Amino acid sequence: MTFRDAARPLAGVRIVEISSFVAVPLGGMTLAQLGAEVIRVDPVGGAADYHRWPVTADGESIYWAGLNKGKLSAAVDVRSAAGQELITRLVVDCGILITNVAGRQWHSYEELVKLRPDLIHVEVSGRADGGTGVDYTVNAGVGFPLVTGSPESGGPVNHVLPAWDIACGLYVALAVTAALRHRDATGEGQRVGIPLENVALATAGNLSFLTEVMVNGVARERIGNSIYGQYGQTFVSGDGVSFMVVALTGRHFRDLAELTGTTKAVAALGDALGADFGDEGQRYRHRDALTGLFTVWFTDHTAEEIGTALSTTSVLWERYRTFAETASDPKVTDNPLFSALAQPRIGTHLAPGLPLQVDGAYRPAVPAPALGDHTAEVLRGRLGLSEDEIRRLTEAGTVS
Repeated sequence: MTFRDAARPLAGVRIVEISSFVAVPLGGMTLAQLGAEVIRVDPVGGAADYHRWPVTADGESIYWAGLNKGKLSAAVDVRSAAGQELITRLVVDCGILITNVAGRQWHSYEELVKLRPDLIHVEVSGRADGGTGVDYTVNAGVGFPLVTGSPESGGPVNHVLPAWDIACGLYVALAVTAALRHRDATGEGQRVGIPLENVALATAGNLSFLTEVMVNGVARERIGNSIYGQYGQTFVSGDGVSFMVVALTGRHFRDLAELTGTTKAVAALGDALGADFGDEGQRYRHRDALTGLFTVWFTDHTAEEIGTALSTTSVLWERYRTFAETASDPKVTDNPLFSALAQPRIGTHLAPGLPLQVDGAYRPAVPAPALGDHTAEVLRGRLGLSEDEIRRLTEAGTVS
């Protein structure tokens, strides 16, 4: 098998995507990066996310371009009967639909499977009961904002990473690949539902946030930048640079004590507290006392000295960086995951490809389309429409 084949296992698979925002666009992009032909169908003028921030000085959405790399784009009047009929024909031709536009009977599984019995239909919804929800509301209802932040925080603390959207998007890609395997083996399609809230609840359960309450009767507490059940803490250098330092194993912890010159002090603290710091739970329980011992060394050294010293140990660490610092750091600029991408309307920049290294290499990013870039190509190539038919549809406003 050549590298090209290995890196594009879904080559020959065709998928229609009707979506907006994060989860399904990410799923579609991931499938495209794996070699599938993904046709994103949007309303004429764009869906709700077509101008989402961040945008360029000219108002072009950097966000939209980032989540739609490598796709084809068709713009169709989704409210008209003619437009819906075109999209239906396209889904039937491709055999796979991924969408988070729930509740539309015309592209529901029940309607489409009548026309394509082996249809794979993956639909993301907000909640399992059919209710609406987005990452930020789902997260609020699961519990994470009330254990995020410092112990002194009085109210909820939201985080900026749409974690459930991201997980949900990867589940979309996983669902399609699993359904394809099932269809290849049996000739049967599948209807897959992925409620965003259930992705969050499953994760909270798998990571024991919910189980802890069920079994022990206690909820997770706020611990700031500490790591639950382990020793990890933020330290600040003498010149004001913050570091995250983590000691997961006994070796990590011994190295941290030796580096900071506190080995004897740590042993004395353990004797005084009756604690065995060879046990990770004891290190966590007495984290504040241990941090008090280690802090002196960090405040007595510059960031450069700290980084140099930590690099000689087994301790896990990193200095806190802004996105601007990371964008210019060798972890991006010298990383083969990133390559120069000439993105129309946005500009040339380093863009990540699929973060899977296959046979020692990464597939580079492919530019995102503009809205409707491939409408005529899709209608001609997939539905067999003539140039006159495409012209009439364009003049009628059915496509753009």
